[in-house]
Amino acid sequence: MKLKLDENLSHHLKPTLASLGHDVMTVADEGLLSQPDTAVAEAANSESRILLTLDIEFADLRKCAPGTHPGIVLFRPRSLGALTVNESVEAFVRHTDMTALTGCVVVVDATRVRIRQP
Repeated sequence: MKLKLDENLSHHLKPTLASLGHDVMTVADEGLLSQPDTAVAEAANSESRILLTLDIEFADLRKCAPGTHPGIVLFRPRSLGALTVNESVEAFVRHTDMTALTGCVVVVDATRVRIRQP
């Protein structure tokens, strides 16, 4: 599965997720650091990549309706410490069929996963 890491996620996740068999790009890889959310979303859309993010704006269903993009996974961990965030993202990707999330808006928090399907 093709994934894109938003700038608020550690670039250290890239090799970990790649080792799980995913094609992973970061916004830094594409020179999109500090660019508006719309530019990040457009890049993910044009590359058919599911966007992994901590940015709550991407979970706004009015702006990012399910089925209008390759997929968005918003992580809402209890702590925003790098170790906690990285562990949350890695565990979710490791134990989830990411292809089943195509076109969905997914919110992952410490106690549940909410999926809005197209």
